[in-house]
Amino acid sequence: MIVGTQAYDNLVPGPLIRANVGDELAVTVKNDLAQATSVHWHGIALRNDMDGATPATPNIDAGKSFTYRFSVPDPGTYWAHPHTGLDLDAGLHLPLIVDDPADPGAYDVEWIVVLDDWTDGVGPSPQQIFDGLRGGAMSEEHMPGMPGMGGVGRSDLLGGDAGDVSYPYYLINGRIPAAPTTFSAKPGQRVRMRIINAGSDTAFRVALGGHRMTVTHTDGFPVVPTEVDAVLVGMGERYDVVVTAADGVFPLVASAEGKNAVARALLSTGAGSAPDPGFRPSELDGRVGTVQLLSAAPEVVLAAGKPDAALSAHLSGMMMPYDWRINGRTFSDTQPLTVRQGQHATLTFTNTAMMWHPMHLHGHTFQVMKPDGSVGPRKDTVNVLPNETLTVGLVADNPGIWMLHCHNTYHLEAGMMTSMNYVP
Repeated sequence: MIVGTQAYDNLVPGPLIRANVGDELAVTVKNDLAQATSVHWHGIALRNDMDGATPATPNIDAGKSFTYRFSVPDPGTYWAHPHTGLDLDAGLHLPLIVDDPADPGAYDVEWIVVLDDWTDGVGPSPQQIFDGLRGGAMSEEHMPGMPGMGGVGRSDLLGGDAGDVSYPYYLINGRIPAAPTTFSAKPGQRVRMRIINAGSDTAFRVALGGHRMTVTHTDGFPVVPTEVDAVLVGMGERYDVVVTAADGVFPLVASAEGKNAVARALLSTGAGSAPDPGFRPSELDGRVGTVQLLSAAPEVVLAAGKPDAALSAHLSGMMMPYDWRINGRTFSDTQPLTVRQGQHATLTFTNTAMMWHPMHLHGHTFQVMKPDGSVGPRKDTVNVLPNETLTVGLVADNPGIWMLHCHNTYHLEAGMMTSMNYVP
Protein backbone atom coordinates (compact mmCIF):
# COMPACT_ATOMS: atom_id res chain seq x y z
CA MET A 1 0.00 0.00 0.00
CA ILE A 2 1.33 3.43 -0.96
CA VAL A 3 0.11 6.50 0.88
CA GLY A 4 0.85 10.17 0.51
CA THR A 5 2.14 12.34 3.33
CA GLN A 6 4.44 15.26 4.06
CA ALA A 7 8.04 14.36 4.90
CA TYR A 8 11.57 15.67 5.28
CA ASP A 9 13.77 14.49 2.37
CA ASN A 10 11.13 11.85 1.47
CA LEU A 11 11.85 9.91 4.66
CA VAL A 12 9.67 9.06 7.68
CA PRO A 13 11.19 9.70 10.16
CA GLY A 14 13.29 12.34 8.47
CA PRO A 15 17.09 12.16 8.21
CA LEU A 16 19.11 12.06 11.41
CA ILE A 17 20.90 15.29 12.30
CA ARG A 18 23.91 14.75 14.54
CA ALA A 19 26.31 17.24 16.12
CA ASN A 20 28.72 17.69 19.02
CA VAL A 21 28.14 20.00 21.95
CA GLY A 22 29.04 23.57 20.98
CA ASP A 23 28.73 22.99 17.24
CA GLU A 24 26.86 25.50 15.14
CA LEU A 25 24.27 23.92 12.90
CA ALA A 26 23.20 25.42 9.59
CA VAL A 27 20.11 23.64 8.26
CA THR A 28 18.54 24.91 5.05
CA VAL A 29 14.86 24.07 4.69
CA LYS A 30 13.33 24.30 1.20
CA ASN A 31 9.55 24.37 1.43
CA ASP A 32 7.99 22.41 -1.42
CA LEU A 33 4.64 22.20 0.38
CA ALA A 34 1.60 24.10 -0.78
CA GLN A 35 1.46 26.05 2.49
CA ALA A 36 3.82 27.82 4.88
CA THR A 37 5.81 25.68 7.28
CA SER A 38 8.49 25.92 9.96
CA VAL A 39 10.93 23.66 11.81
CA HIS A 40 10.96 23.82 15.61
CA TRP A 41 14.07 22.38 17.25
CA HIS A 42 12.37 20.71 20.19
CA GLY A 43 14.32 20.83 23.45
CA ILE A 44 17.30 22.85 22.20
CA ALA A 45 18.08 25.99 24.23
CA LEU A 46 18.85 27.95 21.08
CA ARG A 47 18.64 31.63 20.15
CA ASN A 48 15.07 32.88 19.99
CA ASP A 49 14.97 33.93 16.33
CA MET A 50 15.87 30.37 15.25
CA ASP A 51 13.25 28.58 17.38
CA GLY A 52 10.98 27.81 14.42
CA ALA A 53 7.77 29.13 15.97
CA THR A 54 6.11 32.46 15.24
CA PRO A 55 6.44 35.25 16.18
CA ALA A 56 10.08 34.56 17.13
CA THR A 57 10.82 33.02 13.71
CA PRO A 58 8.75 33.81 10.60
CA ASN A 59 7.21 30.80 8.86
CA ILE A 60 8.71 29.68 5.55
CA ASP A 61 6.30 30.49 2.72
CA ALA A 62 5.49 27.92 0.05
CA GLY A 63 8.29 27.73 -2.51
CA LYS A 64 10.77 29.57 -0.28
CA SER A 65 13.85 28.49 1.67
CA PHE A 66 15.25 29.44 5.04
CA THR A 67 18.47 28.53 6.83
CA TYR A 68 18.29 27.92 10.55
CA ARG A 69 21.64 28.71 12.24
CA PHE A 70 22.17 27.97 15.92
CA SER A 71 24.58 26.37 18.36
CA VAL A 72 23.74 23.29 20.42
CA PRO A 73 24.72 23.87 24.06
CA ASP A 74 23.66 20.61 25.69
CA PRO A 75 24.16 16.93 24.81
CA GLY A 76 21.13 14.71 24.52
CA THR A 77 18.26 13.31 22.50
CA TYR A 78 16.21 15.95 20.71
CA TRP A 79 14.01 16.16 17.64
CA ALA A 80 12.52 18.59 15.12
CA HIS A 81 9.02 19.14 13.75
CA PRO A 82 6.82 21.89 12.28
CA HIS A 83 5.01 24.42 14.42
CA THR A 84 2.28 25.18 11.88
CA GLY A 85 -1.31 24.00 12.24
CA LEU A 86 -1.81 20.24 12.22
CA ASP A 87 1.29 19.46 10.15
CA LEU A 88 2.95 17.43 12.90
CA ASP A 89 0.28 14.74 12.48
CA ALA A 90 1.78 13.77 9.13
CA GLY A 91 5.37 12.63 8.55
CA LEU A 92 7.26 15.80 9.37
CA HIS A 93 9.63 14.86 12.18
CA LEU A 94 13.28 13.89 12.53
CA PRO A 95 15.70 12.96 15.32
CA LEU A 96 18.47 15.33 16.41
CA ILE A 97 21.27 13.89 18.56
CA VAL A 98 23.88 16.05 20.31
CA ASP A 99 26.97 14.16 21.49
CA ASP A 100 29.51 15.06 24.14
CA PRO A 101 32.86 13.68 22.87
CA ALA A 102 34.21 13.80 26.43
CA ASP A 103 31.45 11.46 27.60
CA PRO A 104 31.19 8.49 25.23
CA GLY A 105 28.75 6.69 27.52
CA ALA A 106 28.73 3.18 28.96
CA TYR A 107 27.16 1.42 25.99
CA ASP A 108 28.24 -0.49 22.90
CA VAL A 109 25.59 0.29 20.27
CA GLU A 110 22.83 2.85 19.84
CA TRP A 111 19.24 2.38 18.68
CA ILE A 112 17.17 5.46 17.82
CA VAL A 113 13.47 4.69 18.25
CA VAL A 114 10.88 7.16 16.92
CA LEU A 115 7.27 6.50 17.93
CA ASP A 116 4.28 7.86 16.03
CA ASP A 117 0.52 7.57 15.66
CA TRP A 118 -0.52 7.51 12.00
CA THR A 119 -3.60 8.48 10.02
CA ASP A 120 -2.32 10.56 7.09
CA GLY A 121 -3.19 8.85 3.79
CA VAL A 122 -4.83 5.80 5.39
CA GLY A 123 -7.60 7.29 7.55
CA PRO A 124 -9.24 10.64 8.09
CA SER A 125 -6.88 13.53 7.46
CA PRO A 126 -5.68 15.55 10.46
CA GLN A 127 -7.98 18.37 9.36
CA GLN A 128 -10.96 16.00 9.17
CA ILE A 129 -10.14 14.71 12.64
CA PHE A 130 -9.92 18.24 14.01
CA ASP A 131 -13.16 19.27 12.33
CA GLY A 132 -14.85 16.19 13.79
CA LEU A 133 -13.54 16.90 17.27
CA ARG A 134 -14.85 20.45 17.00
CA GLY A 135 -18.28 19.25 15.88
CA GLY A 136 -17.81 19.61 12.14
CA ALA A 137 -19.15 17.53 9.30
CA MET A 138 -17.20 14.35 9.94
CA SER A 139 -19.41 11.29 10.07
CA GLU A 140 -19.64 9.28 13.29
CA GLU A 141 -18.14 6.17 11.73
CA HIS A 142 -14.94 8.15 11.08
CA MET A 143 -14.97 10.16 14.29
CA PRO A 144 -11.76 8.98 15.97
CA GLY A 145 -11.55 9.39 19.68
CA MET A 146 -15.00 10.77 20.40
CA PRO A 147 -16.59 9.05 23.40
CA GLY A 148 -17.95 5.64 22.40
CA MET A 149 -16.80 6.01 18.82
CA GLY A 150 -13.03 5.80 18.59
CA GLY A 151 -12.10 3.08 21.06
CA VAL A 152 -9.99 5.39 23.24
CA GLY A 153 -10.05 4.12 26.80
CA ARG A 154 -8.70 5.18 30.14
CA SER A 155 -5.24 4.93 31.67
CA ASP A 156 -4.40 4.68 35.34
CA LEU A 157 -0.92 6.00 34.59
CA LEU A 158 -2.38 9.09 32.90
CA GLY A 159 -5.12 9.58 35.46
CA GLY A 160 -8.12 9.26 33.17
CA ASP A 161 -8.87 9.43 29.46
CA ALA A 162 -5.85 8.34 27.44
CA GLY A 163 -6.47 10.54 24.40
CA ASP A 164 -8.95 11.90 21.88
CA VAL A 165 -8.03 10.03 18.69
CA SER A 166 -7.93 6.33 17.81
CA TYR A 167 -5.49 5.90 14.92
CA PRO A 168 -5.42 3.32 12.12
CA TYR A 169 -1.74 2.57 12.83
CA TYR A 170 0.97 3.08 15.42
CA LEU A 171 4.55 3.09 14.16
CA ILE A 172 8.14 2.60 15.24
CA ASN A 173 10.61 4.19 12.85
CA GLY A 174 7.95 4.57 10.19
CA ARG A 175 6.86 0.92 10.04
CA ILE A 176 3.62 -0.82 11.03
CA PRO A 177 3.69 -3.81 13.46
CA ALA A 178 3.30 -6.37 10.65
CA ALA A 179 6.42 -5.06 8.86
CA PRO A 180 8.78 -4.00 11.65
CA THR A 181 12.33 -2.76 11.41
CA THR A 182 15.01 -4.97 12.96
CA PHE A 183 17.94 -3.72 15.00
CA SER A 184 20.93 -6.08 15.13
CA ALA A 185 23.29 -6.43 18.06
CA LYS A 186 25.41 -9.08 19.74
CA PRO A 187 24.46 -10.95 22.90
CA GLY A 188 25.83 -9.18 25.94
CA GLN A 189 26.15 -5.79 24.27
CA ARG A 190 24.80 -2.76 26.09
CA VAL A 191 22.27 -1.09 23.82
CA ARG A 192 21.42 2.58 24.33
CA MET A 193 17.90 3.20 23.12
CA ARG A 194 16.96 6.82 22.41
CA ILE A 195 13.16 6.85 22.46
CA ILE A 196 11.35 9.84 20.92
CA ASN A 197 7.55 10.22 20.92
CA ALA A 198 6.67 12.14 17.75
CA GLY A 199 2.96 11.27 18.06
CA SER A 200 0.15 13.79 18.17
CA ASP A 201 -2.36 12.24 20.60
CA THR A 202 -0.77 9.07 22.00
CA ALA A 203 1.36 8.24 25.01
CA PHE A 204 3.29 5.02 24.55
CA ARG A 205 4.23 2.46 27.18
CA VAL A 206 7.45 0.97 25.84
CA ALA A 207 9.03 -2.37 26.80
CA LEU A 208 11.56 -4.77 25.30
CA GLY A 209 10.45 -8.37 25.73
CA GLY A 210 12.76 -10.42 27.94
CA HIS A 211 14.71 -7.41 29.21
CA ARG A 212 14.73 -4.81 31.95
CA MET A 213 15.70 -1.23 31.17
CA THR A 214 17.86 1.27 33.02
CA VAL A 215 16.61 4.83 32.48
CA THR A 216 19.64 7.11 32.07
CA HIS A 217 18.20 10.33 30.57
CA THR A 218 14.94 12.09 29.94
CA ASP A 219 14.53 15.02 27.54
CA GLY A 220 18.27 14.97 26.97
CA PHE A 221 19.42 15.33 30.59
CA PRO A 222 20.82 12.56 32.81
CA VAL A 223 18.90 11.12 35.73
CA VAL A 224 19.96 8.93 38.61
CA PRO A 225 20.00 5.53 36.83
CA THR A 226 16.70 3.79 37.53
CA GLU A 227 15.80 0.19 36.64
CA VAL A 228 12.32 -0.37 35.21
CA ASP A 229 10.44 -2.84 33.06
CA ALA A 230 8.91 -0.21 30.76
CA VAL A 231 8.75 3.57 30.29
CA LEU A 232 5.75 5.83 29.64
CA VAL A 233 6.55 8.43 26.98
CA GLY A 234 4.16 11.32 26.36
CA MET A 235 4.08 13.35 23.16
CA GLY A 236 7.25 15.39 22.83
CA GLU A 237 9.10 13.50 25.57
CA ARG A 238 12.31 11.53 25.10
CA TYR A 239 13.71 8.74 27.26
CA ASP A 240 17.16 7.18 26.97
CA VAL A 241 17.43 3.67 28.39
CA VAL A 242 20.16 1.03 28.40
CA VAL A 243 19.54 -2.71 28.09
CA THR A 244 21.97 -5.62 28.06
CA ALA A 245 21.03 -7.65 25.00
CA ALA A 246 20.09 -11.29 25.52
CA ASP A 247 20.50 -13.99 22.87
CA GLY A 248 17.64 -14.34 20.39
CA VAL A 249 14.94 -12.25 18.71
CA PHE A 250 12.96 -9.91 20.95
CA PRO A 251 10.03 -7.55 20.31
CA LEU A 252 10.29 -3.88 21.22
CA VAL A 253 6.64 -3.05 21.85
CA ALA A 254 5.19 0.44 22.23
CA SER A 255 1.68 0.03 23.58
CA ALA A 256 -0.58 2.93 22.65
CA GLU A 257 -1.76 3.82 26.14
CA GLY A 258 -5.51 3.29 26.48
CA LYS A 259 -5.96 2.52 22.78
CA ASN A 260 -5.71 -1.29 22.62
CA ALA A 261 -3.04 -1.29 19.91
CA VAL A 262 0.73 -1.50 19.61
CA ALA A 263 3.69 -0.40 17.55
CA ARG A 264 6.70 -2.67 17.39
CA ALA A 265 10.24 -3.27 16.17
CA LEU A 266 12.61 -6.20 16.68
CA LEU A 267 15.96 -6.66 18.40
CA SER A 268 17.91 -9.52 16.84
CA THR A 269 21.06 -10.90 18.44
CA GLY A 270 20.89 -14.51 17.30
CA ALA A 271 18.64 -17.31 16.13
CA GLY A 272 14.94 -17.20 16.85
CA SER A 273 11.59 -16.19 15.44
CA ALA A 274 9.56 -13.06 16.05
CA PRO A 275 6.30 -13.32 17.99
CA ASP A 276 2.93 -12.35 16.58
CA PRO A 277 2.60 -8.64 15.63
CA GLY A 278 0.05 -8.12 18.41
CA PHE A 279 2.18 -9.75 21.12
CA ARG A 280 2.39 -7.82 24.39
CA PRO A 281 5.39 -8.71 26.60
CA SER A 282 4.78 -9.10 30.33
CA GLU A 283 7.21 -6.23 30.98
CA LEU A 284 4.46 -3.80 29.94
CA ASP A 285 2.67 -4.68 33.17
CA GLY A 286 5.74 -4.37 35.38
CA ARG A 287 7.42 -1.33 36.91
CA VAL A 288 6.82 1.61 34.56
CA GLY A 289 9.22 4.54 34.54
CA THR A 290 7.51 7.92 34.81
CA VAL A 291 8.63 11.36 35.95
CA GLN A 292 7.56 10.52 39.51
CA LEU A 293 10.20 7.76 39.73
CA LEU A 294 13.11 9.81 38.44
CA SER A 295 15.54 12.29 39.96
CA ALA A 296 17.99 14.51 38.12
CA ALA A 297 21.64 13.51 38.19
CA PRO A 298 23.45 15.89 40.58
CA GLU A 299 25.53 17.51 37.82
CA VAL A 300 22.44 18.82 35.97
CA VAL A 301 20.36 20.09 38.88
CA LEU A 302 19.50 23.70 38.09
CA ALA A 303 21.23 26.25 40.29
CA ALA A 304 19.27 26.78 43.45
CA GLY A 305 18.09 30.28 44.17
CA LYS A 306 15.24 31.90 45.96
CA PRO A 307 12.44 32.22 43.38
CA ASP A 308 11.82 35.83 42.48
CA ALA A 309 9.05 35.15 39.95
CA ALA A 310 6.02 32.87 40.30
CA LEU A 311 4.29 31.94 37.04
CA SER A 312 1.01 30.05 36.79
CA ALA A 313 -0.53 28.04 33.98
CA HIS A 314 -4.11 26.98 34.69
CA LEU A 315 -5.08 24.23 32.24
CA SER A 316 -8.74 23.85 31.35
CA GLY A 317 -11.01 22.57 28.64
CA MET A 318 -13.46 19.90 27.65
CA MET A 319 -14.36 17.60 24.79
CA MET A 320 -17.77 19.13 24.09
CA PRO A 321 -17.22 21.76 22.85
CA TYR A 322 -13.64 20.93 21.92
CA ASP A 323 -12.04 23.85 23.70
CA TRP A 324 -8.64 23.95 25.46
CA ARG A 325 -7.18 26.94 27.31
CA ILE A 326 -4.33 28.22 29.46
CA ASN A 327 -5.33 30.69 32.17
CA GLY A 328 -8.84 30.82 30.75
CA ARG A 329 -7.70 32.03 27.33
CA THR A 330 -7.01 30.49 23.97
CA PHE A 331 -3.81 31.51 22.21
CA SER A 332 -5.54 34.08 20.02
CA ASP A 333 -6.48 35.94 23.22
CA THR A 334 -3.54 34.97 25.40
CA GLN A 335 -2.02 37.09 28.12
CA PRO A 336 1.68 36.13 28.09
CA LEU A 337 3.59 35.09 31.18
CA THR A 338 6.47 37.48 31.84
CA VAL A 339 9.96 37.09 33.28
CA ARG A 340 13.10 39.19 33.50
CA GLN A 341 16.59 38.15 32.48
CA GLY A 342 18.35 36.34 35.32
CA GLN A 343 15.27 35.58 37.39
CA HIS A 344 14.76 32.25 39.13
CA ALA A 345 11.12 31.41 38.48
CA THR A 346 8.64 28.78 39.47
CA LEU A 347 5.99 27.70 36.99
CA THR A 348 2.97 25.96 38.47
CA PHE A 349 0.65 23.93 36.27
CA THR A 350 -2.85 23.39 37.64
CA ASN A 351 -4.89 20.99 35.55
CA THR A 352 -8.64 21.14 36.16
CA ALA A 353 -9.48 19.24 32.98
CA MET A 354 -10.31 15.53 32.80
CA MET A 355 -7.55 15.07 30.24
CA TRP A 356 -3.76 14.89 30.77
CA HIS A 357 -1.55 17.42 28.98
CA PRO A 358 2.12 17.06 27.96
CA MET A 359 3.27 20.65 28.56
CA HIS A 360 6.31 21.90 26.63
CA LEU A 361 8.31 25.10 27.12
CA HIS A 362 10.46 26.32 24.24
CA GLY A 363 14.04 27.51 24.67
CA HIS A 364 14.48 26.36 28.26
CA THR A 365 14.64 23.35 30.51
CA PHE A 366 13.04 23.17 33.93
CA GLN A 367 13.46 21.18 37.12
CA VAL A 368 10.43 19.13 38.15
CA MET A 369 9.74 19.72 41.84
CA LYS A 370 8.27 16.67 43.55
CA PRO A 371 5.49 17.07 46.13
CA ASP A 372 7.79 15.76 48.89
CA GLY A 373 10.30 18.53 48.15
CA SER A 374 12.86 16.33 46.41
CA VAL A 375 14.42 17.21 43.08
CA GLY A 376 12.82 15.61 40.05
CA PRO A 377 14.26 15.26 36.55
CA ARG A 378 15.32 18.16 34.35
CA LYS A 379 13.02 18.33 31.35
CA ASP A 380 11.40 20.50 28.70
CA THR A 381 8.15 18.51 28.42
CA VAL A 382 6.18 17.15 31.37
CA ASN A 383 2.89 15.29 31.61
CA VAL A 384 0.39 17.08 33.85
CA LEU A 385 -2.35 14.70 34.93
CA PRO A 386 -6.04 15.51 35.52
CA ASN A 387 -6.63 17.38 38.80
CA GLU A 388 -2.86 17.59 39.34
CA THR A 389 -0.88 20.61 40.46
CA LEU A 390 2.75 20.35 39.36
CA THR A 391 5.48 22.94 39.92
CA VAL A 392 8.74 23.27 38.02
CA GLY A 393 11.65 25.63 38.52
CA LEU A 394 13.51 27.43 35.76
CA VAL A 395 16.23 30.03 35.24
CA ALA A 396 15.35 32.89 32.90
CA ASP A 397 18.62 32.90 30.93
CA ASN A 398 17.54 32.95 27.29
CA PRO A 399 15.72 36.18 26.32
CA GLY A 400 12.93 36.22 23.78
CA ILE A 401 9.32 35.22 23.18
CA TRP A 402 8.94 31.51 23.93
CA MET A 403 5.90 29.30 23.41
CA LEU A 404 4.42 27.26 26.26
CA HIS A 405 1.85 24.74 25.09
CA CYS A 406 0.28 21.32 25.26
CA HIS A 407 2.04 18.89 22.90
CA ASN A 408 -1.21 17.20 21.95
CA THR A 409 -1.46 18.52 18.37
CA TYR A 410 -5.25 18.89 18.55
CA HIS A 411 -5.27 20.61 21.94
CA LEU A 412 -2.63 23.02 20.65
CA GLU A 413 -4.60 23.80 17.51
CA ALA A 414 -7.71 24.36 19.63
CA GLY A 415 -5.90 27.09 21.56
CA MET A 416 -3.88 25.49 24.39
CA MET A 417 -0.82 27.69 24.04
CA THR A 418 0.56 30.85 25.60
CA SER A 419 4.00 32.44 25.64
CA MET A 420 6.65 33.32 28.17
CA ASN A 421 7.98 36.75 27.29
CA TYR A 422 11.06 38.46 28.64
CA VAL A 423 10.43 42.05 29.70
CA PRO A 424 12.86 44.83 30.78
